[in-house]
Amino acid sequence: MVTNLPAEARAKWIKVMEAKTPEEKLAALQEFLSAVPKHKGTENLVLWARRRMAVLREEIEERKRRRGGGYSFFVEKEGAAQMVLLGPPNSGKSSVLARLTNARPLVASYPYTTVKPQPGMLTYKDVQIQLIDTPALSEEGGGLNSRIIGLARNADGIIIVVGLDEGFLEQYRLVVRKLEEANIVVRKPKGRVVVERMRGAGDVKVIVSGRMIGYTVSDVKALLRSYRVYSALVRIYGETTLDDVEKAIFENTSYKPTIVLANKADLPGSAVRFKRLKKEVPPTIPVIPVSALRNKGFEVVGEAIFNVLGLIRVYTKQPNGEVADRPLVLRQGATILDVARAVHSRLVRNFRFAKIWGPSAKYPGERVGMDHVVMDGDIVEIHARG
Repeated sequence: MVTNLPAEARAKWIKVMEAKTPEEKLAALQEFLSAVPKHKGTENLVLWARRRMAVLREEIEERKRRRGGGYSFFVEKEGAAQMVLLGPPNSGKSSVLARLTNARPLVASYPYTTVKPQPGMLTYKDVQIQLIDTPALSEEGGGLNSRIIGLARNADGIIIVVGLDEGFLEQYRLVVRKLEEANIVVRKPKGRVVVERMRGAGDVKVIVSGRMIGYTVSDVKALLRSYRVYSALVRIYGETTLDDVEKAIFENTSYKPTIVLANKADLPGSAVRFKRLKKEVPPTIPVIPVSALRNKGFEVVGEAIFNVLGLIRVYTKQPNGEVADRPLVLRQGATILDVARAVHSRLVRNFRFAKIWGPSAKYPGERVGMDHVVMDGDIVEIHARG
């Protein structure tokens, strides 16, 4: 990353951060880019700025389409989480969606059958997860690729669908490359930094959940001051350097939990191809062989999605009442505080204690406080004043 931008470029970056609408951000980015010196050290920054401008132009066009009555590419989230299916032409995404959900997308043997997002709902246990089929990603997809990647950026996770036929490795690499070009990664990074600018007077507060390599909290504050950022919350996870902090000032790399579905596992030679694909994919990402044609392999997909998203189910009950039929769906690491927030803000304000039954309880009906970490299948009974 750049650590020696001229004062003019840094000042123009402030305008980018202060811009409210896509149109304002686009104009501010154009000014910023004009002030960035073009040399080896700024290549990545210039490339990022141009890609960001392309995304903003697509957002502006999307708004125009909505106002004009055309169909919108954006899909509102429903259920406990949203997963987007990504893949090249003829990988079988639409067939996979049809096998996993109640959706009935158009399925055909010719490429580019899907022309707009198609939602469906997957039910795993008593949790509903929204799956979105998308048009095919391609090497030269241009604006369409940008809109597809925009869906991935908004989603909670990604399902990469590749066909176990010729070019299967290239299919996977294409999807990963297009995501990385948009600063979306499927491999969980060793570390990441999130910079949240705060309004009004204040200070730079740094929360460290990891290891700072070669820099200190004072270095973080000095770096942000050089960009005229005087009030911010900086969250540091894992192993990071000062370059990671600076990069986060411009944009945050987004990690998306991912699974890979290797479709067409019924083809001759698919077992050998599957082994090669699995070696290519990072070991932390589940790779599942499926056959949409034969309807095989899909029985384990719901569990894989549930696990990679880190979902847990927590059931609530009224004091001396029955356990709720439907659970709250939270993320791993959630606490009683998160449970109370999900039910009603009043429970947070008036909280006294909670009783808990299930995997996280030392004994049935254990009395716990707000910081108690809940687990999948817990039953929680919150007691509040008034």
